[in-house]
Amino acid sequence: MALGPRLDLRQSQSLVMTPQLQQAIKLLALSNLEIESFIGDALESNPLLEAGEVSREQGEPDGDVPVSPEEASSDSFGNDDSLDINTNALDRDRDTGDGEWGAGGAASHANDLTPIEERRSSETTLADHLHLQVGTLAYSQREEFIARNLVDRLDEAGYLHGDLREIAVDLGVELYEIEDALELVQTLEPTGVGARSLQECLALQAREADRFDPCMQRMIENLDLLAQGEIARLKRMCDVDDEDFADMLTELRSYDPKPGLAFGGGEAAAVVPDILVRRDEDGHWKIRLNEATLPRLVVNRSYFLELRNGATDKASKSWLKEKLGDANWLIKALDQRQKTILAVSSEIVKKQAGFFRKGVSELRPLTLREIAEEIEMHESTVSRVTSNKYLHCDRGTFELKYFFTSGVGSADGEGASSEAVKARIKALTDAEDPKKILSDDKLVELLKAEGFDIARRTVAKYREAMGIGSSVQRRRAKKLQAIG
Repeated sequence: MALGPRLDLRQSQSLVMTPQLQQAIKLLALSNLEIESFIGDALESNPLLEAGEVSREQGEPDGDVPVSPEEASSDSFGNDDSLDINTNALDRDRDTGDGEWGAGGAASHANDLTPIEERRSSETTLADHLHLQVGTLAYSQREEFIARNLVDRLDEAGYLHGDLREIAVDLGVELYEIEDALELVQTLEPTGVGARSLQECLALQAREADRFDPCMQRMIENLDLLAQGEIARLKRMCDVDDEDFADMLTELRSYDPKPGLAFGGGEAAAVVPDILVRRDEDGHWKIRLNEATLPRLVVNRSYFLELRNGATDKASKSWLKEKLGDANWLIKALDQRQKTILAVSSEIVKKQAGFFRKGVSELRPLTLREIAEEIEMHESTVSRVTSNKYLHCDRGTFELKYFFTSGVGSADGEGASSEAVKARIKALTDAEDPKKILSDDKLVELLKAEGFDIARRTVAKYREAMGIGSSVQRRRAKKLQAIG
């Protein structure tokens, strides 16, 4: 073999992350408020840019572009920032099930969703701290999401305001579910959060310290007497001597009346929704970007011409060309960002139409990949779009990521919510013959016959989460019931 120098020509492909591509990816992950700040910086750094008036396409005075569910893909949008989607057909398809336990049927209760009260902070907030705890304590994903809803309704001091019945109506759940979720929230750290009054806040802390005896309860229930200085009267009501009363008072003063203020540095900044969703009288969903936080950018052509006419040297012309290119690129990048957000949001609304119509019980399992495939985009793009974005509808303000819920497989490929599976497990065990207690293997067999593709270990996990004993424990319990 001869050795010597030679020239070879090879062709290969590689993805180069240009600064502009990196910037476009960054823009997708920003919220509208962050975009507003970004645009402000761009206006200061580029003299060719200016904030234009929000304009609409001619012939569409209300700004709604009608798009059918089949056409809501990444390349089907005009220059507008809103969509009109008819999900009635999708809703009818879901309502034609047997009304019981099939995936997508009326009783397929999916995980609950967390609307966020319109507050947020860039630093670690009370809500952030509590959200980290909720997932490990909730017995089900349904309870977890209701609890997260309540967490996001707490004020900066950690108190919950508002009527529980109204919250239940907003979410489309039962009152007892709200009450159970509130009990969970009130077990979180710092102790005292989730209280609806000062008395309840102090009582929670007294219980945590194992000091909530009848005497302490009476003291807490009569804080007004303590504030008025009626010590003798309060001491008689508590039925304690001076030493015990002083000890109780010291204990009470050690409690924090505003436990939430240790987080977030006080009052949080407002969260403004990025996407607005409403339903018109024809049953169409009107989906639009919140233009209040999206100023339109335009190139100031007259100023550009003025600068161009005055640019005589090469450096000035090069600088002007660079600024014009940056301005045009940014305008296109923001326009593409808005189209992408609308594409993802519209697909979410279509997939979760049951939630928007009936509440959280109709929320179906959904993944980022499912949305990505429908709109023909990469899963990472959908992930960025749903990060730090909030959707406002009649049921409240929700972070987009909470519309993606877990589930289990089903025979039709649609997927079933874990809550539907749990409900079916409970129904089967409640109705079982005391002489023929169902084992976990038998439960798996019955569930598969009904279209649920689920493993034995998952059945055991769900059963234990609901407090349902093993087959041996249930057999013993039902024998005792029969004897009794």
